[in-house]
Amino acid sequence: MLQSCSVNSEIIYHTDKVITSVTDVDTREFISEMMAMTPDSLKQQEFEQIDKLPTTWKSMYDLAKQEGTLKTKDPDTLKIMKKVFIKSNKENNKLAGFSLKMESFTTEDYQSVKSMTKEGRLAIDQNIYNHWDGKTLTIDTDNFNLGSIEAAIRAKTSKEESEKMEGMMEMFFKNIGTTLKFESKIKSITGRHDWLKQVDDYSVRIEYDLKAIYDKDVKLKNADKKIIIITE
Repeated sequence: MLQSCSVNSEIIYHTDKVITSVTDVDTREFISEMMAMTPDSLKQQEFEQIDKLPTTWKSMYDLAKQEGTLKTKDPDTLKIMKKVFIKSNKENNKLAGFSLKMESFTTEDYQSVKSMTKEGRLAIDQNIYNHWDGKTLTIDTDNFNLGSIEAAIRAKTSKEESEKMEGMMEMFFKNIGTTLKFESKIKSITGRHDWLKQVDDYSVRIEYDLKAIYDKDVKLKNADKKIIIITE
């Protein structure tokens, strides 16, 4: 199962200050290896929950209502659940991964979603917390981490299992990257980081170095705490 998952995110910054993000998790190699290791008698039991996910976008709110698991009445939480969509991805009728979409998020929405990520209910890209005012994006490079994914692991497993899993995170993922896209052309970028590169006039790409995240002895050549992108 080592190095068998890939995570790719795209965050779109709209001029009206809202943000839309899509995260795709490719689990083809992971599922293939898991199936090979799972006894035939357990295969259906192990993977039936995964196959229940819709193959078209469906909100967390609608899924919870459908499954009878909608317990909260908090308006802020319900608002977020209606803006977060999930679907499974299939290839030749076999599970290939999952996608998570956060649609038209405002600054206020992020405050609500933070508690959900701490509880492990949303394994999302940390970069959604960067400040965007419709023209300027201020990137906090402390968000270049796998915090929400680790929180999701802790929420779904025992303490002993999650500690083992966290120790294997560097090996577990093949690659993780995020593209930041803007509706307006990039005017300037202040600050530098080894993992961030400009792709074209409208986008930059962050490619995570998993070894550097988990090995504190790895030193980066460029690692500014703040990167400011100003658009036209």
